[in-house]
Amino acid sequence: METYGLEALGIINASAVYRNLTPAQLTEHALRRGEGKLSNTGALVVKTGKYTGRSANDKFIVDTPAVHDEIAWGKVNRPIEKAKFDAIKSKVVAYLQNKEIFIFDGFAGADPKYTQSFRIVNELASQNLFIHQLLRRPTAEQLKDFKIDYTIIAAPGFKCIPEIDGTRSEAAILVDYEEKLVVICGTQYAGEIKKSVFSVMNYVLPKMGVFPMHCSANMGKDGDTAVFFGLSGTGKTTLSADPNRLLIGDDEHGWADDSVFNFEGGCYAKCINLSPEGEPEIYNAIKFGSLVENVVMDDETREFDFDDDSLAVNSRVGYPVEYIPNAELSGMSSSVPKTVIFLTADAYGVLPPISKLDKNQAMYYFVSGFTSKVAGTEIGITEPVPTFSTCFGEPFLPLDPSVYAAMLAEKVEKSGAHVYLVNTGWNGTGKRMKLSYTRAMVTAALTGAIEQGEFVTDPTFGVQVPTAIEGVPSELLIPENTWEDKAAYKASCKKLAESFNENFKKYTHMSAEVVAAGPKAE
Repeated sequence: METYGLEALGIINASAVYRNLTPAQLTEHALRRGEGKLSNTGALVVKTGKYTGRSANDKFIVDTPAVHDEIAWGKVNRPIEKAKFDAIKSKVVAYLQNKEIFIFDGFAGADPKYTQSFRIVNELASQNLFIHQLLRRPTAEQLKDFKIDYTIIAAPGFKCIPEIDGTRSEAAILVDYEEKLVVICGTQYAGEIKKSVFSVMNYVLPKMGVFPMHCSANMGKDGDTAVFFGLSGTGKTTLSADPNRLLIGDDEHGWADDSVFNFEGGCYAKCINLSPEGEPEIYNAIKFGSLVENVVMDDETREFDFDDDSLAVNSRVGYPVEYIPNAELSGMSSSVPKTVIFLTADAYGVLPPISKLDKNQAMYYFVSGFTSKVAGTEIGITEPVPTFSTCFGEPFLPLDPSVYAAMLAEKVEKSGAHVYLVNTGWNGTGKRMKLSYTRAMVTAALTGAIEQGEFVTDPTFGVQVPTAIEGVPSELLIPENTWEDKAAYKASCKKLAESFNENFKKYTHMSAEVVAAGPKAE
C-alpha cells in the first residue's frame, strides 16, 4: 500500500491511505462511512456537532526560542510549551493508527512566486473534500514532485483532556511554526483547517515582502484592482460580487509588488437566510462537490431550510471558485490595487457613508477594524456595541499589528491607491443605508468619479467626505444632516470616538502620527 510518506509523521499502520481523490470519490467515501447525506442538489451535507464555528479560545502557538520574539503574544496568540505540543501530537498520531487516512496535497497562494505547499491529513473524507475544494488544486504533474512546506493534521475524533494536555477544552488548534506543523483535534468545524492555512500565510508572507489581507478582491475589465476589508455583516461578499467586475476571491489575498493574488481556490460562505433572490451565486453553488455544514435538511425531500438556525446560526457551504460565474480562475490580478475599501456597519449613525482617508488615517482605521453589534443580535445587547477586530482579522494574525499596518501604508504609498471608509450601517434617520446607494458610492470610488468632486472634513473623525455622488441623495452624505436632534448627534459622535480611542490604547507599537489620526472625542 502506498503511504505517500506518512511515516514521517509517525503514522505507520493506516488501514488505507487515499491521496488527492476527486470530489466524486471523496463524496462516495463520506457516504460509505456515514459522515453525511446528499441533498436534493447533490451537495454533501454534514453536522459538525458541538463545534459549529471557530473555537478561538482553543488556539495555541508553540512557544520556541526560534519564534518567541516574533509572535504578538496575548489573548489571541496563546503560548503552549513544546513538550505539551509534542505529547498531544503523539497521542493524535497514535489515535490515527489503523484508520483510513485522506491526504490532500495542494497550494495556498495563486502567485507562483509566493505559493506555499500544504499537506492536509484528514481523518474524515468530508473534511478532505472541503479542503480539496477550498485550496488551490495541483495538476497531476505537480503532484509527482510535490514538496511539502507545511502540514496540517485534522483529527476531530480525538478529544484532549485539559488537565493532562494543557488545553482549555477537548478541542485544540495547535500551530508549531518552527516544525511547520498544525494539529487540529476535537472539532469537526472545517473552517479551522481553512483559517489555520490563513494563519500560516500571515506568518510567512511578510517575510517575503507580501502584505497578507483578510479581504475580498475584484478586477475591472481594464485590469484595475480593488480590495474590500470588512467584518461579518458589513457587505464584503455582496459588494465585491459585482457583475461588471471579475471576482479574484472572497476572503484571503496577498498584495505583492506587481499583483494581488488569492490564497485559495474556493469559497466558504454563510448559508443562514440564503435565498436565490438575495445571493444567487452562493445559492446556485450548493451542488455536487460542495460541502454543506449544519444546514437543516428535510430527511425525505432532502430540501434545505436555510432560515432554520436550530443546528447553527453559522451554517456554511464550501465550494470551488469555479462554481461562481464571473470568477477570475487564475486567482490573480494583472495589477496592484488602485482602490482600497474598509467596510464598516456603524450602528451609532455618525460615520459618513463614504469618506477618503490619508495614509495615517488608513493605518488607524485598518488596525482598529471597526464595526458594531446591534441590539437584538446577542442576548444582553440593548444598544449598539462597538466591535474591533485588529486589521479586520485579529484571530489569524501571529505578528504585531504594526507589521501589517506598516505593510498597508507601504503598499498604498507605492501604488498610489486611494483608501475609503464605507459605512454600510445606519444614519440619523434610524434606517440602514440602501444597498443601491452604497453600490453607487463604491462604483464612484472604483471609477475615480468620486475624486472629481468636492470634499469637506468631518469634525469628529477627520476624514474627507464628498459632498455629491451621482445616484445618492446629497443630504445622506453628511451624517449630521440626517439627525433632527443635533445634540444627540454630537453625543453619539463623542461616544463612538471615545470607543475608538480607548481601543487604540492597546496598540503600543503604533507611531504618534497614526495615534493622532484617530477621531477627536471633544
